Amino acid sequence: MEQRDYYQILEVDNTSDQRAIREAYRKLAFQYHPDRNTGNPSAAEKMKGLNEAYAVLSDKKKRGEYDALRQQFGESAYGQFRQNYSDQDIFRGSDVNRVFEEMARAFGFRSFDEIFRACYGEDCKMFEFRRPGFFGRGFVFVGPSAGRSARRAPSPPGGNWGKVASTILKKVGGIELPQKGKDWQEVVTLHPLKAREGGDIRYVHRRKSKELVVKLPPGIREGQRIRLRGMGADGIAGGEPGDLYLKIWFKKTLAQKVRDLLKRIQFKAHPL
Repeated sequence: MEQRDYYQILEVDNTSDQRAIREAYRKLAFQYHPDRNTGNPSAAEKMKGLNEAYAVLSDKKKRGEYDALRQQFGESAYGQFRQNYSDQDIFRGSDVNRVFEEMARAFGFRSFDEIFRACYGEDCKMFEFRRPGFFGRGFVFVGPSAGRSARRAPSPPGGNWGKVASTILKKVGGIELPQKGKDWQEVVTLHPLKAREGGDIRYVHRRKSKELVVKLPPGIREGQRIRLRGMGADGIAGGEPGDLYLKIWFKKTLAQKVRDLLKRIQFKAHPL
């Protein structure tokens, strides 16, 4: 995967606060806005990189995870980060649209909807609906780019709001929103020595009839989980599959089993 650095893309350093990150994004988004670069076809690609970098660095949780990967993997941090975050994950909750709408009002540029289609293709369909107590606005991919590798924008939030949005879109517009598949949880039992050393283990994924090779980091602790992206339930309407989480448990030695048995016997002999 191409190695990129979100801080370099936005031309900021890793100590920049949220205000500096937002201002840097606004400046570069204005510089590379498609309406100011009609003769420059590479501007749309540049904008996509800026959008992604801002969506990550403007989110406290995503930025924290990215920073941790930068410290651990250096230049390979981007590839490691994208293994755990799809485009839909990255853009969920971002206020990228507000920045474009502000520029549209101030400089007469096209709306965010039009710019998004210019950057991400005509397979991106915009929708908006109003009902008493509800307002919905967003975008969804419905063409060939709706596959897992396509760029995805934020989907409507979950809960009652999301259910209403999905129902109205399907009935009124014939559009079924992509939904991520359910995550699955499984348990893997390891010898403590293997957990300390790390390395590859084989795991039989019975639900998908697959044998997987899982790489364990050294020093993994009991109770920790390993995320296997895309190994959960299938998505709906072209949505991404869920993830599989493997929870780590340690095999008990004979001495530990004896101690546990003695504790249970002692508890029964001295009830409260």
